[in-house]
Amino acid sequence: MEAGELEAEKHARYILSVEKRKDDLESIVIEHLRMNGAYWGLTTLDLLHQLGALDRNEVVSWVLKCQHESGGFGGNVGHDAHILYTLSAVQVLALLDNLDVLDADKVSNYVTGLQNEDGSFSGDEWGEIDTRFSYCAICCLSLLHRMDKINVAKAVSYVVSCKNLDGGFGCVPGAESHAGQIFCCVGALAITGSLHHVDKDLLGWWLCERQVKSGGLNGRPEKLPDVCYSWWVLSSLIMIDRVHWIDKDKLAKFILDCQDKEKGGISDRPDDAVDIFHTYFGVAGLSLLEYPGVKPVDPAYALPVETVNGIFLEKRRVASSQ
Repeated sequence: MEAGELEAEKHARYILSVEKRKDDLESIVIEHLRMNGAYWGLTTLDLLHQLGALDRNEVVSWVLKCQHESGGFGGNVGHDAHILYTLSAVQVLALLDNLDVLDADKVSNYVTGLQNEDGSFSGDEWGEIDTRFSYCAICCLSLLHRMDKINVAKAVSYVVSCKNLDGGFGCVPGAESHAGQIFCCVGALAITGSLHHVDKDLLGWWLCERQVKSGGLNGRPEKLPDVCYSWWVLSSLIMIDRVHWIDKDKLAKFILDCQDKEKGGISDRPDDAVDIFHTYFGVAGLSLLEYPGVKPVDPAYALPVETVNGIFLEKRRVASSQ
């Protein structure tokens, strides 16, 4: 069966409709993490060359309303600050080429304050520790050119302490390997120039074993495939240079089979209900597969390559002119 083409226009319309609707179930369900939803939706629009359909000033104004005195951002206006939403806020502003509206030191001071003595990061003032937060902190500070504000050696050491005998990584030392955590740990190591700590063949084997008969990828052994792992697994395989170990054509077909071809949006598996989360990870997965018409995405920063290049080339230009 032919999976057909990517319904780019319909996916863009679907995302814009979710951003506008405030009262339906999907909007209510993601109300507490609207900052993440904005990041997923806007990045998808950009990858599909549709970011121009948006009122940028309105988005920037809303993002800034979610910032706390601490420098961190909440998932929505009036919600508590958390490192997950702080990274999404920075990514959204990077996407819109508006990072200059931020007080970078204020934001980075918030992130720095979440680093613990062992190098790990807490998600917020309440202290939960997870390698997701290590990735968020490192990615955020890198985008703001403030990596010197944390103890990078300790941060790397903590991430490495979460490595397992199967080559994968968990959320804390001793926790089960999971594709989402592997992305966070490999991404953090990639950004800090520390990928030599990864056993690339062993981890590559574990990751390519995530592909099932349908072509889709799962997050752990014996689980069902899910479109979101098209991102978590593929990006990790690309960062460790083992992406040729999976069947890319079968994976692309699985993602395309999860589209709602009438109303737009992508679901976790074929014929399930679509949502903005899986729409983003499906399109981002196709980007990593170099699908025609989709902009290239950076596997470590989870932003379009042109956005990431703009941030770091600008820094180099400024440095060379001083």
